Amino acid sequence: MMMNEAHEIVQLKVRLLGISPMIWRRVKVPADMTLRELHGVCQVAMGWESLHLYAFDIRGSQYGSFELCMGDPRTPLSRFGFSENDKFEYIYDMSDRWEHEIRVERFGIAKPNTTYPVCMGGASTCPPEECGGPRGYLERRDEAEGYEAYMDMDVMAGFLEDVAAADAPDRPVSDFMSEEVEDAMERIAARKPFMEGKFSKGAVNKRFRAGDHRDLMHQQW
Repeated sequence: MMMNEAHEIVQLKVRLLGISPMIWRRVKVPADMTLRELHGVCQVAMGWESLHLYAFDIRGSQYGSFELCMGDPRTPLSRFGFSENDKFEYIYDMSDRWEHEIRVERFGIAKPNTTYPVCMGGASTCPPEECGGPRGYLERRDEAEGYEAYMDMDVMAGFLEDVAAADAPDRPVSDFMSEEVEDAMERIAARKPFMEGKFSKGAVNKRFRAGDHRDLMHQQW
């Protein structure tokens, strides 16, 4: 089946490459959506913040941020005559180079009283911005589960034991703080974005309904 109707919708699976376990999203969008609009959809669905340039690589031709002097991103998806199981690439952040595979899964007709885009599912939370691409992210993720992280948790466990042993509910917790505890808390907070989190389809669809994908489409680039 090929994309050809103005009121048709297309189901896409967006997969972030170079990361395991797989980080992916499944979305339905209008078949006449432009690549620029799809950029906004990918940003919201994956969890990016649209801080950097982007590009689509479709059949050897590039379309993307106007600053990159590529093909016009206002080109609609329907222009490409995609068939089911066709794939193309979406690249976000030319420095960290987050590469996504987008696969055309199926086509359908837009349902009455239904707004698109809509997220159908996904798995795992997105890496934080500006963390050095897949390699940098994986290194930080390994560190977040390593020996130093374990030692910081041991410091926090000791801190909580001291608070409990004092049996002084009227005393502020700050009375028990030390420089060692404060440093451990800062490092634990910094590691949090690199710990595997749970994906929320509801949160993505709430943002779609609020029009966040349109805002991110126009942001900066």
